[in-house]
Amino acid sequence: MQKGPVTAGDIAAITEGKLSGAPDTIVTDVTHDSRQARQGSLFAAVRGELFDAHKFILPVMGQGAIGVISELERPSDFSGAWIQVEDIRRAMALAAAEVHHHASRELKLVGITGTNGKTTCAYLIASIPEAAGESVAMTGTVEYRLGKERKKAGRTTPEATDMQRLLREAVDIGCKTAVMECSSQAMDFHRCDELDYEVAVFTNLTRDHLDYHKTMENYWYAKQRLFDGRLGSRPKTSVINVDDSHGIEMADRLEKEGLRVVRYAVKSDADITGRDPEFSLNGMQFRLRTPDAEIDFHSPLVGPPHIYNTLATVASGLALGYSIEVITKALEKCTGAPGRFERVAHESDFAVVVDYAHSDDALLNVLRTAREVTKGRIITVFGCGGDRDRSKRAPMGEAAGSLSDVVILTSDNPRTEDPNQILADAEEGIKQTGKPYEKIADRREAIHQAIAQARPDDLVLIAGKGHEDYQIIGREVFHFDDKEVAREALATRVRAADDRK
Repeated sequence: MQKGPVTAGDIAAITEGKLSGAPDTIVTDVTHDSRQARQGSLFAAVRGELFDAHKFILPVMGQGAIGVISELERPSDFSGAWIQVEDIRRAMALAAAEVHHHASRELKLVGITGTNGKTTCAYLIASIPEAAGESVAMTGTVEYRLGKERKKAGRTTPEATDMQRLLREAVDIGCKTAVMECSSQAMDFHRCDELDYEVAVFTNLTRDHLDYHKTMENYWYAKQRLFDGRLGSRPKTSVINVDDSHGIEMADRLEKEGLRVVRYAVKSDADITGRDPEFSLNGMQFRLRTPDAEIDFHSPLVGPPHIYNTLATVASGLALGYSIEVITKALEKCTGAPGRFERVAHESDFAVVVDYAHSDDALLNVLRTAREVTKGRIITVFGCGGDRDRSKRAPMGEAAGSLSDVVILTSDNPRTEDPNQILADAEEGIKQTGKPYEKIADRREAIHQAIAQARPDDLVLIAGKGHEDYQIIGREVFHFDDKEVAREALATRVRAADDRK
């Protein structure tokens, strides 16, 4: 599709900014990252908590940028285009959407929000167009995908400048569908503004990110942005979990406003339901019901939370126009997201599972799943992140103790906090359960200890980091992969057994 050039004057008009400089200067890109600035770029100078991007203006202009968009007035010695705006983050989204000609309008875009399940839903939904032989774009916690190209994710939801550019690239390579996780903080920071969603999914709401949002009311208000029009438009279809009380509230409100809602549930009556589930370490099966079909469904995913993820995906796939045959073909093969109840393969007579659960509700969910499929004991290794929401540490300890037989409390990403203080905060919750526990601050040692004491039919759950391959201690980032360390511990156990023979 041929599209005309976008000028600095166009950007000033759409952002309601004050332009100083030539209005007919052509803008070919918008970026907040000084390293990405090139010929024709408009640089969004964001003042954050840790740094002020205005200090990069001189090198950015030297790289060929045509000007700056900023909340500050133009400096007297600045010679390029300068657009002064009231809210730089909102203006970034507006400017990037304009420069990239609103690429989301040429795609079927799916946005997913909720405390738990976003990443797995993203992988499942993306598998549907792939099963139909189509290219798909995806952004989320683990990785960004553009057709066959994959790269490690920088953040769950890219900045608006990056997202709009990625969607334009998706259109250019022939993608018809894109899937993205929409975090609450990202929506607060306007990263999801000016995107037209074909489908918006709400998975659930439980306590998380209160270090940022402060209250559950604020957290819930942020999540609703995906549905209520504050992002600039409203989704054509809202897919909502009505086993969640917040989901019921939102579904009822949206329907009263005349919007299309598809409800899904396991316990309640809904448009899409899953009944009579059976679980094992090899997967799950249940009776899938849609308005037009009722089938026995099998999946390699393990545990009750994945029924919800599957139902959300079925509802989304139908809303996108795919047949139930294509949808089930995709989902019966898709193994979901890395680090979500991911088994570490080995030949011993017990299971080792790695999971990303890093809130009390997520930990309870994964432990319930573990309990469903474990004949022996559950040995749980977990920790809590430093410089993050302290209010969830004791509840996480209580969750771990309530459904585990043995708990080993260790470090997650302590960052700049004292690891022993983090352990002490979580320990208060474990104590309430009366379960046996150990405190081992060194995560590698903790994983080795858990695997060393496993017996036949036990399950060792290593929770908190999932797909992550790093650990942050102080301000340094070290390579650390729970799966690698688990395999290392399993090999150590085998060698020790051989030495005893």
